[in-house]
Amino acid sequence: MKDRIATIKRDTKETKIELEINLDGSGEADINTGVAFFDHMLDLFSKHGFFDLTIKCDGDLEIDQHHSMEDVGIVLGQAIKEALGDKKGITRYGFFILPMDECLSRVVLDLSGRPCLIYEVESPSDNINGINVRLFKEFFHALTNNLGVNLHIDLIRGEDVHHILESVFKCFARALDMAVSYEPRQKGIPSTKGILD
Repeated sequence: MKDRIATIKRDTKETKIELEINLDGSGEADINTGVAFFDHMLDLFSKHGFFDLTIKCDGDLEIDQHHSMEDVGIVLGQAIKEALGDKKGITRYGFFILPMDECLSRVVLDLSGRPCLIYEVESPSDNINGINVRLFKEFFHALTNNLGVNLHIDLIRGEDVHHILESVFKCFARALDMAVSYEPRQKGIPSTKGILD
């Protein structure tokens, strides 16, 4: 089987991003977006999904973190899509329920090629470490549209905003790892249509 690795570069007036992902890695990460807590979440995603991930983002943080976080979502979605190729042999669906102290998160996804995000994550605070918590939904929205994934993220319970976001990112990593994994009984594209689009 071919290496499932993709490298994407994006250069705009708002951000300059270089990103590489290996879907069949071991969870090695080298991440610098300029937004420390976001880096921490992406590091968790890499570690718990067993994705090797390198991200360098130079964004207009003097304005705010919005462009950097949204554009990283765009590029990460594009990279995962490219690394997946024609999707032959993959499991396609993934799901996980993950506890993090008092939090419990659920992520269910389908690599259908058709983007849809349902994000039911209520936070007790609008801010964490200077980041507007709503920007995490913007990140997942950008990723969803560029990967072409049907993604449902639900917070079942949670009180601490750090724990909530950590449980969400870890849960997403595990669900995505399941979906991109090869199913040995799957000989072609996992769809009766013969295409995932």
